[in-house]
Amino acid sequence: MIDKLANSNLKLGIISGGQLGKMLIQEASKWAIATYVLDPDPDCPAKRIATEHVQGDFLDFDTVYAFGKEVDILTYEMENINIEALLQLKADGFKIVPDPQVLALIQDKGLQKEFYQKHNIPTSPFACYENTDAITKAIEEKVFTYPFVQKLRKGGYDGHGVALIHSAEDRLLDGSSMLEKKVEIDKEIAVIVARNDLGEVRCFPTVEMTFDAKTNLVEDLFCPANISGEDVKIAEDLAIKIIENLEMVGLLAVEFFIDLNGEILVNEVAPRPHNSGHHTIESVMTSQLEQMLRAILGLPLGSTNLIMPSVMLNLLGEAGHTGEVRYEGLSEVLSIEGVKVHLYGKHQTRPSRKMGHVTVLADTVENAFEKADKVKNIIKVKSWEK
Repeated sequence: MIDKLANSNLKLGIISGGQLGKMLIQEASKWAIATYVLDPDPDCPAKRIATEHVQGDFLDFDTVYAFGKEVDILTYEMENINIEALLQLKADGFKIVPDPQVLALIQDKGLQKEFYQKHNIPTSPFACYENTDAITKAIEEKVFTYPFVQKLRKGGYDGHGVALIHSAEDRLLDGSSMLEKKVEIDKEIAVIVARNDLGEVRCFPTVEMTFDAKTNLVEDLFCPANISGEDVKIAEDLAIKIIENLEMVGLLAVEFFIDLNGEILVNEVAPRPHNSGHHTIESVMTSQLEQMLRAILGLPLGSTNLIMPSVMLNLLGEAGHTGEVRYEGLSEVLSIEGVKVHLYGKHQTRPSRKMGHVTVLADTVENAFEKADKVKNIIKVKSWEK
């Protein structure tokens, strides 16, 4: 891979061409890497800047297998992929990073929790059930009690496939599920950790997140997190323990709960660039995207020292707005020092759809929040139809 990179003829394949794929391509272009994207959407965000866009279903075995054969190294920016095709590509000698077996474990939220349990990684109590009848029986027999969080074992993302169940009045999700006891949360934090094939590991500064209660999407995050140095060390050590026990090469985002007793619990992980790392593009010496490329290409990992404190806001489609997108307030927010706007290039908006993000930089987190509050009140994602 290094020889191909040095000669500017490396072909990087990326499964899924959403905003994460687009941002990864923007970073890869700095090293003259040719980028190939597989995505079913003929107008996916990454299409405009990829070397080549292959329109196809990433859940179809033949499509994924054929795509993987055409590139030097294959990676992905989402988890819901035909795993059998990736495993076959690996068996046939093609390079997929992170390893498909790691993805197979992370795809299944039940297997994820069992992995934490096996390796003595603190997480909330859980149990797995095949269907709603089995869940109902477990509740009736008091094997599992309210309140709990139900997560479909496969296919969930950005709050989809997740339900908070308070009582028998709440509707259960259909499908094989993992149930976990509801944690009384004080804070939610995340650590992104990278590891290359030489075993070098680096963590990014811990971030703290706030979530929208209705959409279960990140409303904002800030870095550095407002936690003790001791808690930072615990979170980083757990992130390192997970990526090393997975023997994973690549980038891993680890989300944590801190409960009301101050215990740090692993919630879940993602083996790819992550929403909790967007701020690194401007606020850290090496962005999560560059670090991922370094890790999967076998290069030395970059510095993760913080340049400036920051707040990151997701730009979500406004309620009641569906259709061709228009952004209000762009000029006004761009006149504020330290405000960096990223638009993902999605032409159609709908309520709560991720359409972009804004990173706000300042000398302190408090000052960044002052600016971010102004940004929130100014910039809006709407449709032309309204």
